[in-house]
Amino acid sequence: MASIKDKTMYVCSECGFDSPKWSGKCPSCGRWNTMKEITVKAQATQNATATARKEASGKTDDSKPHTLGEIQSSDYPRIDMHDDELNRVLGGGLVQGSIVLLGGEPGIGKSTLTLQTVMRLQDLKVLYVSGEESARQIKMRAERLAGGNELSENLLVLCETSLENIYEQIKKQKPELVVIDSIQTISSEYVDSSAGSITQVRECAASLLKFAKESGTPVLLIGHITKDGSIAGPKILEHIVDAVLQFEGDQHYLYRILRPIKNRFGSTAELGIYEMREDGLRQVSNPSELLLTDSHQGMSGVSIACTIEGVRPFLIEVQALASTAVYGTPQRSAIGFDVRRMNMLLAVLEKRVGFKLSQKDVFLNIAGGLKVSDPAIDLAVISAILSSSLDIAVDRTVCMTGEVGLSGEIRPVSRIEQRISEAAKLGFERIIIPKSNMHGLEKRKLGIELVPVTKVEEAFKHLFG
Repeated sequence: MASIKDKTMYVCSECGFDSPKWSGKCPSCGRWNTMKEITVKAQATQNATATARKEASGKTDDSKPHTLGEIQSSDYPRIDMHDDELNRVLGGGLVQGSIVLLGGEPGIGKSTLTLQTVMRLQDLKVLYVSGEESARQIKMRAERLAGGNELSENLLVLCETSLENIYEQIKKQKPELVVIDSIQTISSEYVDSSAGSITQVRECAASLLKFAKESGTPVLLIGHITKDGSIAGPKILEHIVDAVLQFEGDQHYLYRILRPIKNRFGSTAELGIYEMREDGLRQVSNPSELLLTDSHQGMSGVSIACTIEGVRPFLIEVQALASTAVYGTPQRSAIGFDVRRMNMLLAVLEKRVGFKLSQKDVFLNIAGGLKVSDPAIDLAVISAILSSSLDIAVDRTVCMTGEVGLSGEIRPVSRIEQRISEAAKLGFERIIIPKSNMHGLEKRKLGIELVPVTKVEEAFKHLFG
């Protein structure tokens, strides 16, 4: 029998497309300079061929096609993670047999969130596989997170990077949940490349997916992200898993946001908010109370916006500073808000309302380190800028929501009832809303005065007289 030689292939780092020949442009996704050379061992090819023949020859009932009427539909059994924010993002809990990818910047708190979550699962046998930290480091973190409480006996820690050795321990211990920290450190001996390479990440993730689906054991993968904020490794990694969760936030601030990018078992419109503390991450059930402060009472340049992230409404502080430009060209800077949209709003102020800001530096900040993309905070942004320019404080009992158009009109926003209810719950007396959102709200008792406006001038007249 002729021996099979090692095979050289070229794999796209963006979409995972493989080809026997190199090309400057990927035929699948069209990206340039993404085809990377890899070498596949002959043993891996033989094992894959044998497995394929075995599966092709097997005559199991699962391999037969079924009509939709024959398939039994039932809810997926879920595991309660004892974390309301995480359960909400996952769609009600972790689905058995699913594989979930948690990504985020280094030091953002991915391992902390995962470890403190699995430590709460006292009635579940968990295997925590770490390829980055030693067992002693994990024990020190667990003691800090436990806060003096007794550590779980059902949490098994394995410091291993070999996929084959991990499967041996899974076979012996039979865990009910497997955590891999991180997928970029795991490698298979059947793939001739270093850990973290495109081939290793793809093959290891595909193998873990097969294990999760066949055994019904959920797998939680922790992944790194690149400089541009995407999950490191081939794009096919995100297609393999059932859910992709992005853990984001500024390391200089306390708040962290858990955002679903993909979820086959729930909605991607949900959002989880945490506060980083010395003893771990604390769930933030009402973020509005933490994002609003009373230290700016009577000061200009501060307005309150009612925004929505995912499906959760909360109120945030918009801070602005407008001062005379020292240099010839005025500066424009925004933190947590799109600076291009801020420039557009400044042009609306100057053209439609008549306020001259071309010779002033304008700085904008969203308090709390949040990054907001909701256009409904446009009205609060221009109100804060004008408040700073005129040096007149905005009434702290008033909040606002509304998108500003190029002609100076206030456009309607989505989920207006949730925004109004959140403002009323926090004790605000008035809320400025677009007049187009008043349909169906006139006869309802909402516990707060509604101020409908159609133009930017009307909102300013109500705020500044």
